[in-house]
Amino acid sequence: MFGITRRTLIALSASAAIATSLPAAAADDIVIGGSIPLTGVFAFAGIGIEAGMQDYIKILNEAGGIQGRKVRLAYEDTGYKVDASVAVFNKLTSQDEIHLYYGDSTGFAKTINGELDRLGSIMMAGASFATELNDPKAFPHQFMAGPDYSEMTGILLEYIAKEKPGAKIVLVNSDTEFGRDPIAATKARAGELGLEVVEEIITPPTAVDVSTEVLKLRRARPDYTIFHGYVLAPLPEFMSQAKQLGLETKFMGTFWSMDSSIWAKVGEAADGFMGVMPYRYYYDEAGDAPMLDRIREMRPEYQSTPYMQGFLTAMLFTEAAKRTLEAGKELNGTNLKAALNSIENFDTGGIIGVPISIPGNSIPVGRIYRYDASAQKMQPASDWISVQE
Repeated sequence: MFGITRRTLIALSASAAIATSLPAAAADDIVIGGSIPLTGVFAFAGIGIEAGMQDYIKILNEAGGIQGRKVRLAYEDTGYKVDASVAVFNKLTSQDEIHLYYGDSTGFAKTINGELDRLGSIMMAGASFATELNDPKAFPHQFMAGPDYSEMTGILLEYIAKEKPGAKIVLVNSDTEFGRDPIAATKARAGELGLEVVEEIITPPTAVDVSTEVLKLRRARPDYTIFHGYVLAPLPEFMSQAKQLGLETKFMGTFWSMDSSIWAKVGEAADGFMGVMPYRYYYDEAGDAPMLDRIREMRPEYQSTPYMQGFLTAMLFTEAAKRTLEAGKELNGTNLKAALNSIENFDTGGIIGVPISIPGNSIPVGRIYRYDASAQKMQPASDWISVQE
């Protein structure tokens, strides 16, 4: 088993002196490029992602880098705009030899895909978990550091089928490409598991008045309500109104709605909210998680779920580069992706609670967490669930 263990971390710390002999910016640096949103509507994620990537790179460089080569992150703010993301990509790739790249959105990933194929020199990951990107034939040089959106809802459905066989479900999705992404796959998988989707509700992504939609919930009386395509609003309003009406449905969400800090502001209405999370939380001290211990040493304050995504992405980027160089191969998109796909039973140091494999473009593993309003924390509600075919 490859990966990060406590013994490895001790070795990393012991070898930190090697890094001091390296120049600040050597010509043979391994550069990770990044179109990262540090302003705009997605800044909350971009700030965490950048911090997570920088922290893992720091840990790696303190151990001597990769075969003595330092790793550095070269990035610029995109404001979460596709045209700006493309401009940053073109600028950074003209300034440095870049073989690894982080993109900020589904739109950018789809727009730049043809250029990645043309160049053949870069492997890319990013903030998107779009189902469409989880296709190695159409997107041969891309991957995501977690399950795609359809796999996320599939993990929720696996949990529901075990907890309440034959359950009735309502799907609530934002009227965006992001929101509509997993609807068809969710309905199909629900049918396979003997679950019944009794209503589909589509809302604007930041709807304020959801009273009409809550009445639909009241008529449907679902056992579970699954939200997708939102960060926070209008979920609290849905939940507050539903509880006022005495509905006993259990509310669930996907990755971008699962940061516990956003629910802390909601208060008691958030209690019991559940969802799928590909990673452990910053404050999770259960089990053997040396990387979480190291993160808490580096940053004593809470770090967000986007931080964890950025941290793991940097880990996988550099693991692919390490394996490519160890095999004596050129750092290019094809070789890096092949090295990434060679990852099997990989220990992430506890960032994900089980060893992972990456046979395609995603990591189809997650866990159900439930929000505890009194503790202001997400608590595990299930074991780790894999939907790998």
